[in-house]
Amino acid sequence: MAESAAPDSLFCSVCLEVLKNPATLPCGHSYCMDCINSYWNQEEQRGACICPQCRQKFCPRPVLNKNTVLADLMVNMAEGGRPTSPEKNEVGSGDVECDFCTVRKLKAVKSCLVCLASYCATHLQPHYESAAFKRHKLVEVSTSIQEKICSKHDKLLEVYCRTDDQCICLLCVIDEHKGHDTVSAAGEREEKQGKFGMKKQKFQQGIQERGKQLRQLKQKMKALQSSRDAALDQNEKAYAEMVMMADKRRAEMKELIVEKEKAAVSRAEAFMDRLGREISDLRRREDEINQLTLTEDHIYFLQHCKPIFDCTEPQASSDFNIQLHTPFDFVTKAISELKGKMELMAKDIEQISEKIKIDQDPKTREEFSMYACSLSLDPNTAFENLWISEGNNKVTWIKRAQKYPYHPERFLKYDQVLCCEGLSGHGYWEVEWKGPRAEVAVCYKGAKLEESCFGYNDQSWSISLSNSGCHFWHNGIKTRVPTPCSSTVGVYLDHKAGILSFYSVSESGQMMLLHRVRSEFSQPLFPGFMVSRGASVRIKAP
Repeated sequence: MAESAAPDSLFCSVCLEVLKNPATLPCGHSYCMDCINSYWNQEEQRGACICPQCRQKFCPRPVLNKNTVLADLMVNMAEGGRPTSPEKNEVGSGDVECDFCTVRKLKAVKSCLVCLASYCATHLQPHYESAAFKRHKLVEVSTSIQEKICSKHDKLLEVYCRTDDQCICLLCVIDEHKGHDTVSAAGEREEKQGKFGMKKQKFQQGIQERGKQLRQLKQKMKALQSSRDAALDQNEKAYAEMVMMADKRRAEMKELIVEKEKAAVSRAEAFMDRLGREISDLRRREDEINQLTLTEDHIYFLQHCKPIFDCTEPQASSDFNIQLHTPFDFVTKAISELKGKMELMAKDIEQISEKIKIDQDPKTREEFSMYACSLSLDPNTAFENLWISEGNNKVTWIKRAQKYPYHPERFLKYDQVLCCEGLSGHGYWEVEWKGPRAEVAVCYKGAKLEESCFGYNDQSWSISLSNSGCHFWHNGIKTRVPTPCSSTVGVYLDHKAGILSFYSVSESGQMMLLHRVRSEFSQPLFPGFMVSRGASVRIKAP
């Protein structure tokens, strides 16, 4: 097994194997205890105890003790670890440096609460070997070792002051905490840890309750999916049947119209044939009259005129008023009436679709809270008279203008501020407003809102709240909201479905719809607020 030949290598240079029962010589090099003793037994025959690596001589022969640090590392290696080269002991991201390494800083493996320092494996060795460090307390290496030290006396925090609820050192006990109820840190931990049982029980109850709710929710989701499948199946079947019925009726109607047209044409053709024959016969008789009229023989005329007088004169045909187009008028009328009925049916289907969309919205405050989102006000957008506080969750109008630095997104004309977060999915948030007037809005970012109030363009939607009533604004159009509003307003957004709803939330948690918007949102929506003189708005957790 090849490894680095550095001085702190974990391999014995005699047997070239991993150190077994390691021992460290006064020169600092380490070997297997058996290997170095065997080596010296051979060398002693010539009267010398020499380090196999640096060749330093020792006289008298030193007494060797087990190097416990290296032994622990060997145990870890035997349990599946691997010896690390010096490169692997170098300080990496998140590691703590050894306070005693000078040329090249190595990674610390332990921290001492007495020395108030951290040590690498090499510099930690005296704490295991020297009696002077016997009472020192070694802990896992920590980047926050200074947190365990009293900032006033530079002593270890060993005492807990129950009066002031803080950890202190022994000098603090006789100084500013004199007469306070103090106990040892270990004793206080034992007492507090004993109370973990109740906390743990509460957590377990919470896990069980939420697990039950999760199972119930999964069952409801399963039932919802079954209901969805049934509705989709019924929808497909119903429309397929209607289409099939319509196709069948269309084919039958087409066949009837064609048959009716054929029958009418057949009658017309028969009538045309008869008229043609009658015309020919009449023309023949007319020719006979003309010929008889031209004869000069009176006897011939008298002998042949009787058949002409005896023949019946042509009468007007009873079929002359035959109607070829009238039979299809009722078809056009019936189809028109059917189209009207289908339009009514389409409206009914649209109402069903609308009801489905409405049913998608949450109903209770608990259901809305499932979509709760975390929002924070963006100071870069705040108007100069708006003061942001409470961790960027509250905005208040103040008389004194704030000296905010320039920012291209800052409102310069109107008392408005945006949130940092843009929403493009489901979201629900609540705000508490106070004062004469405030507005709760959403808008697209980069909509040049510094030149316009919320709701005065087609890229922002706003509900104006005041003691005199509520109004909704969008694209400069004002819509009165008849429902009275409480001091808490809830906003629900379903970006994909294009639903934006404003609710009045009572102290008991009852939700009352103020206004609902249906639109096609093309960009993420940023919540925003307008705060008038003397008013404030605070984002609160549902």
